[in-house]
Amino acid sequence: MEQISQSDNRGFVRNEYDVLKKVILCQPQYMTIREVINETQKHFKDEGIHIERALEQHNNFVSTLRKIGVEVILLPYHKKYPEQVFTRDIGFTLGQTIFVAEMASDIRKGEEDVLKQWLEDEGISYYNLLGDQIEGGDVIIDRDTIYIGLSNRTNQNAVDHLQGLLSQYEVKPVHFKAEYLHLDCVFNIVSPDVALIYRKALTEQDITLFSSRYELIDVTEEEQFTLGTNVLSVGNKCILSLPVNKGVNEKLRSKGFEVIEVDITEIIKSGGSFRCCTLPILREEEDSVI
Repeated sequence: MEQISQSDNRGFVRNEYDVLKKVILCQPQYMTIREVINETQKHFKDEGIHIERALEQHNNFVSTLRKIGVEVILLPYHKKYPEQVFTRDIGFTLGQTIFVAEMASDIRKGEEDVLKQWLEDEGISYYNLLGDQIEGGDVIIDRDTIYIGLSNRTNQNAVDHLQGLLSQYEVKPVHFKAEYLHLDCVFNIVSPDVALIYRKALTEQDITLFSSRYELIDVTEEEQFTLGTNVLSVGNKCILSLPVNKGVNEKLRSKGFEVIEVDITEIIKSGGSFRCCTLPILREEEDSVI
């Protein structure tokens, strides 16, 4: 497998909070709720999704990223993939390697082929996790530790495989209640020492572990429903978050974070927010950013 160096400007990610330089998104052109996957989708299934509003909000999100210096790649959208907007799940970047997932849900199978086509067109090598049930929303990286949520979309076999491939990392499985879909809907690291958490979804053992490593900001049940944990760190303690999650935003600001509020409430009806909608492929440490 070809090694990609950080200086190649192709791909390099070592955590969730270094300065975001390059990220993959996909417009919600055909977003719809076909199969209910979590409580958020269940709530909005009858109401449905207003596509024009979702597209307008997504465009604003993309513009916000570009204004702060992030290169945004937009994958082509396809009618047969109604959840393509959630690019986080189709893979993850770890160090110099872009891993491409094998999607667990039938409704999402094939999305990874769109990503692979783009990578091949760009001449970027990748590691294809064939046979492993894993989605990027369950993968949270912090330096030499990889937390992997065990869910309906990600299984222990994937954890074991990654641990075998990545002996230099601690690969830590995290159990959580299945109705929350992905780990990043209940836990998210936003700086080297701060993380967001929704405790009711996690085990006491993992809460104790997280408490020993991070200062935890608690997300209420109401704001978990509006995906308060699913923010996106763009580096330098700057966070993209929803305006409706006032409690989360206030707590983050009290800890010295800059919070940029962007309204993508039409998109979250389908069960994902900022982190779900972004697949970072290049982050740089603050002192290396000009």
